[in-house]
Amino acid sequence: MDWDKLRIFHAVADAGSLTHAGDALHLSQSAVSRQVRALEESLGTTLFHRHARGLILTEQGELLFDATRSMSKRLEAASARIKDSEEEVFGELRVTTTTGFGSLWLAPRLTKLYERYPDLKIDLMLEERVLDLPMREADVAIRMKEPSQADLIRKRLMEVRMRLYASPKYIETHGAPTSLEDMGSHRLICQNPRSAQVGAGLSLVQHMLAYPVGSTLTVNNYFGVLQGVLHGIGIGMLPDYVVQDFDGVTRVLPDVESNEVPVYLAFPEELRHSKRVEAFRNFVQDEVIAHRRKLRDAQSQ
Repeated sequence: MDWDKLRIFHAVADAGSLTHAGDALHLSQSAVSRQVRALEESLGTTLFHRHARGLILTEQGELLFDATRSMSKRLEAASARIKDSEEEVFGELRVTTTTGFGSLWLAPRLTKLYERYPDLKIDLMLEERVLDLPMREADVAIRMKEPSQADLIRKRLMEVRMRLYASPKYIETHGAPTSLEDMGSHRLICQNPRSAQVGAGLSLVQHMLAYPVGSTLTVNNYFGVLQGVLHGIGIGMLPDYVVQDFDGVTRVLPDVESNEVPVYLAFPEELRHSKRVEAFRNFVQDEVIAHRRKLRDAQSQ
C-alpha cells in the first residue's frame, strides 16, 4: 500500500474536505482527489461518500482511518523521542490527571518545573476520564488508582485519604460537629455520588449521606468542593493534601476518613528515554518527598 496515498487519505478523512486537506498538505484539490481515487481503485472499494456538504467515511473508510490514526500517533511518538535532546529538556509534554489533583496539588507547583526547564511546554489536561496512554492521548498520567493498561511504566507516588474540612469562620459561626449525628445541623459539600470518582471517596460520600444531613451541595470535582468550604457554605469532603496548601481549612470529625487512595504516575514504555518525561517524573517525585516532609514536620509540632 502506497504510504504517500495513505498520508493524503488520512488528511482528507481528518479534515472531511478535499480543499482543507489540500491546504494542510500544500497540494491542489485536484491532486488530492486523484490520490484518493487511486487509493480506492487499488483497494477495490469506496472510502468516502461524497455530497455537497463534504465527505463522510464509508464503513471501509472508517476501518482504514482507524489504522492510519494509530500509525500517525505512533509516528508522533517516534518523532518526539527523536527530537528529545540528550541534554536539554524542551518541547510539549501532555499531562493528564483529575481536576481535583491537577488544580489543587499539581498546577500550583509547576512554577518550580518551569524555573528548571523554561523551554518546556506543559499541556495539562484535567478530566476524570482515563485517557489512553499507549494510543498517545497523553504522554504522562497521574491517576488515583494503579493503571490497568499494558505497556505502561508506573510509579506509586503517594497515598491520599478523603476527610472532612470547614473554614475557621464557618466553625466560629456554626460550631464544629462532634459526631456524625451532629451533621443534621450542617451542610455537607461533596462530590455528587453520580460523578466519576475513586471508590474510596464514593464510599465515604455514601456513608455520610446515610446519616441525616441539614442540606447538601454536590459538585463534580474537588476544586468546587474546596471553593464551597473556603466561602463558608458548609463542611466539605476533600483529599487530605489540601491541608498543606490551604490555610483556610480546618479538619473536623477527625475519626471520619476514607480508605487509602494510591496515586500513580504512569507513561508509555516507548517514552522511557524521553527527557521531557524524565524531567517531569523527577520533579513530581521531588515534590512528593517535600510534601511528605512538610506533613511530618507539621504533625510533630
